[in-house]
Amino acid sequence: MILNKFDLNNKVALVTGCDTGLGQGMAVGLAQAGCDIIGVNIVDPLGTIEKITRLGRKFYNIKADLSNVNILDQIVADAIKHAGKIDILVNNAGIIRRQDSIEFSEKDWDDVMNLNIKSVFFLSQKVAKQMIKQGSGGKIINIASMLSFQGGVRVPSYTASKSAVMGLTRLLANEWAKYGINVNALAPGYMATNNTTALREDAERNAAILERIPAARWGEPADLMGPVVFLASPASDYINGYTIAVDGGWLAR
Repeated sequence: MILNKFDLNNKVALVTGCDTGLGQGMAVGLAQAGCDIIGVNIVDPLGTIEKITRLGRKFYNIKADLSNVNILDQIVADAIKHAGKIDILVNNAGIIRRQDSIEFSEKDWDDVMNLNIKSVFFLSQKVAKQMIKQGSGGKIINIASMLSFQGGVRVPSYTASKSAVMGLTRLLANEWAKYGINVNALAPGYMATNNTTALREDAERNAAILERIPAARWGEPADLMGPVVFLASPASDYINGYTIAVDGGWLAR
């Protein structure tokens, strides 16, 4: 039965940046499909832990700053110590800095690039080595953006990093498919999260955004649950290197 292809029972997913918002939504969606979750966050994700344990799934908490690549080996070691394996990696943690490009600082460039793409590559590399060692393949899901496709304004390092995420997704898929590892990405559109509070409270900007979205609403973290479960499951075994936009039709417009 096709629905069995979406069953993630006995799988373990490592999800970065799952304290709130989209990361929390994806972690809860994976848990609903059967996963135990290893969460890597810079703070203790108490709300996420409660939601996942309430489902009867295990949550293993790793507190770490992913912008420091020197700790990634320890993160993977701790994940294996806690859960015994990693079947799925969701690279969700990220930041954004806003400033006119003419004034944009080197620090804001480096802070964003270190977390949004450097740590994504090296954590994927370390988890892929573990997946190869396990011998049963795996799923790596990167979180891209509308700015993987578009330029945007006043977010040069974010646009660069998210464009890089989409390119890296393709490259890693090319190299790791032979190990049974699928590497794909999700590109959320305009989502109702803490990061977009100011935009949604600006009546003029909010109206302009909604006018452009065919679905005529902001996305919710729950809108990523189905797509992330799909990419994490055997239902997507023949999908490699693709970035799926979850945007209410924004790019189609």
